[in-house]
Amino acid sequence: MTQLILAIDTAFERCAAAVYDADGDVLLAAAEPEIGKGHAEQLMAVIAGVFDAANVTYADLARIGVTVGPGSFTGIRVGVAGARGLALALGVPAVGIDTLSALAAPALGQGRAILATLDARRGEIYAALHAPDGAVLAAPRALPPADLPDMLVRLDTGTPLGLVGTGSAIALAALPDRNPLVLGSDSRIDLHALGALAARAADAPPRPLYLRGADAKPPSAAGSISFRAAASPQAVP
Repeated sequence: MTQLILAIDTAFERCAAAVYDADGDVLLAAAEPEIGKGHAEQLMAVIAGVFDAANVTYADLARIGVTVGPGSFTGIRVGVAGARGLALALGVPAVGIDTLSALAAPALGQGRAILATLDARRGEIYAALHAPDGAVLAAPRALPPADLPDMLVRLDTGTPLGLVGTGSAIALAALPDRNPLVLGSDSRIDLHALGALAARAADAPPRPLYLRGADAKPPSAAGSISFRAAASPQAVP
């Protein structure tokens, strides 16, 4: 049976969804309207549109993959909640993919280590380091740009380094001795790469990835979640 995966990304400005055929390693259909806000109102319509374009139904899905952050808190919450709800209703697994891994994936396999970054504002950057073969050398974290050289200690100085993500310019300035090459500087998630990552991810319910522990508090006794402000605490451009 063909393994079809619904890939969802609502971590940034786009409300994106795609149907990925894991057996053929191909996208059957994809849509990624740039909406800024309002993911909750548009996500299900975007999914319906890609299903129509791919000529599939919910019953055809084998699993669901969704970006879990870092990114816009509101967008991530919408995507994760949608993926988990659909997975429960359909009886299929849902898995989470961090946005830094998704940003790095298309640039891997070309002889360069990839430092995926997002401008976290507040004087910090979100970053994760991948070896040329995709192995994770440094897991996603929030840190001051001045600490980026320490993040690269496990990377041989002779290994070429590529930068992707909205924090690329910041990382470039912080790593003059590494002479990195900027391969991308936006937050667009490649949906083919997201689908491929979801296909091989271990089954585990997706959960939002918070890299600033103080920004989101644990559930209260009443079962609700308390946040310090209505605005997204980990929003990135």
